[in-house]
Amino acid sequence: MRTLICGSMAYDTIMVFKDQFKNHILSEKIHILNVSFLVPEMRREFGGCAGNIAYNLKLLGGEPVIMATVGDDFGPYAERLNQYGIDTRHIRHVHGSYTAQAFITTDLDDNQITAFHPGAMNFAHENRVGDAADIALGIVAPDGRQGMIDHARQFHEAGIPFIFDPGQGLPMFNGEELKQFIRQADFVTCNDYEAQLLQERTGESLTGLARQVKALIVTLGAQGSQIHADGQVHAIPPAKPSAVIDPTGCGDAYRAGLMFGLLQGMDWPTTGRLAGLLGALKIARQGGQNHAFGYDEIAQRFKAEYGYAL
Repeated sequence: MRTLICGSMAYDTIMVFKDQFKNHILSEKIHILNVSFLVPEMRREFGGCAGNIAYNLKLLGGEPVIMATVGDDFGPYAERLNQYGIDTRHIRHVHGSYTAQAFITTDLDDNQITAFHPGAMNFAHENRVGDAADIALGIVAPDGRQGMIDHARQFHEAGIPFIFDPGQGLPMFNGEELKQFIRQADFVTCNDYEAQLLQERTGESLTGLARQVKALIVTLGAQGSQIHADGQVHAIPPAKPSAVIDPTGCGDAYRAGLMFGLLQGMDWPTTGRLAGLLGALKIARQGGQNHAFGYDEIAQRFKAEYGYAL
């Protein structure tokens, strides 16, 4: 069953500053800030919400279809997607632009200074959900603002069930716009911070928001997650990671597990546990796409973790 993943494709360039920012930024001179950080460590990762979700879903045995916009520098990423057999026919090349990318500098206290360039992501609205055929489930993940609005409406009008995942794009929308997303969506997922912001912007409680969709999923990091569905709240325990290295992309891994569970008709406790297990596997590796697994491995790990079979 094919899933349409509308969201960003991006490169993440991560640099490590072997000191503390506070030793080089003078508070009394902040109005004339001019600093330079030597970063002997640097790596470039494949990222973006759509790319990360599709990667995890493909490893599970799903059939992800990416709908995104990219720039002239997308060649290496395209080769990677082709290597994994991920459908790229709805990735639009915007000539004269860069693929979205983040430049992240981290110090020894794990503080971060990030510059984000949206690039081709600003043209996400040029893609149309209706251009993809035989879609069983969709997701509207963080992307260009107009693209997210248009794709949610197009999923709804086409009668294709979809997940609204505002993520870091949530601040782009006011309360009325967020209410419209929720009215159109079948499922909503966010982390605990985003859930609080969603309540503040819409003026509604989680219980009230959950009544409007089939399920409202809130991830809680190391505390697991909560799934509000069918008038009850399913408390999903966290999976135990082998190591805690990098949280980048954990939410995207969780969403891939969520989509797979929905497509397979799993109950909510099982779907939530599968999604959490993917997040735990991802956090043990740097970057959003450097972990690897197969369905059989996941099934074995699931049984060992939770005591019953998928």
